Amino acid sequence: MADTVLYEVSDGLATITLNRPEAMNALDIAAKVALRDAVRSAAADDAVRAVLLTAAGERAFCVGQDLKEHIGLLAADRESGEGRTMSTVREHYNPIVRALTEMPKPVVAGVNGVAAGAGFGFALAADYRVVADTAAFNTSFAGVALTADSGVSWTLPRVVGPGRATDLLLFPRSIKAQEAYELGIANRVVPAAELRAEAERVARTLAEGPTVAYAAIKEAVAFGYGHSLAETLEKEDELQSRAGASQDHAIAVQAFVDKERPKYLGR
Repeated sequence: MADTVLYEVSDGLATITLNRPEAMNALDIAAKVALRDAVRSAAADDAVRAVLLTAAGERAFCVGQDLKEHIGLLAADRESGEGRTMSTVREHYNPIVRALTEMPKPVVAGVNGVAAGAGFGFALAADYRVVADTAAFNTSFAGVALTADSGVSWTLPRVVGPGRATDLLLFPRSIKAQEAYELGIANRVVPAAELRAEAERVARTLAEGPTVAYAAIKEAVAFGYGHSLAETLEKEDELQSRAGASQDHAIAVQAFVDKERPKYLGR
């Protein structure tokens, strides 16, 4: 796996770190491929019970597409007539976002700095966002004459509402950490110096939790947003039966009766 993305698994937690701080963790092709592979590895690994997605450096979580590389690729497309540059959405961004949102385990984003464009999209694809008080978010797409990608047209309206999402997409601006918290983009804002420790603490807490129940919660929330109450009630019945049959549910009930803290197995 390329050094542009670091991947480590420890005690059930997979930590994925964007590692191009000198470029504000901008996404060149190598970084996109490495990130896609890392997220897919975490999703497929049964030993992984939670994921922490974060970035190296202090200035940026991820500023999206590496425009220095992008402009060269556009020029090559004009010469060849192939138009392959924008296939990165299909080849890289879409698989990354689907893996983050669909994996049956919780994903925490530790947002250490600016999250713009696809970087914003990846943060929104996480289930929980711990944000440094110096961080900021920006949709950015319209600023370079593009539309939303990396799932932003799906995730952002679900977080802030369709009207506000349209405003933020049509008129990109910097959303500081406190406003992000008020809008629901940030779940928790902490001093920048404490960001990594707090994000890891949250992620490790989830890695030690009832993984089957967490997977069901993710699925239920995603399903319920786009379906009727009747359909959602049926889905809740299905998912609750699954969670209720898990070893962790039995462990939790016994621990409650014994007045002990449950030690979950993740199955």
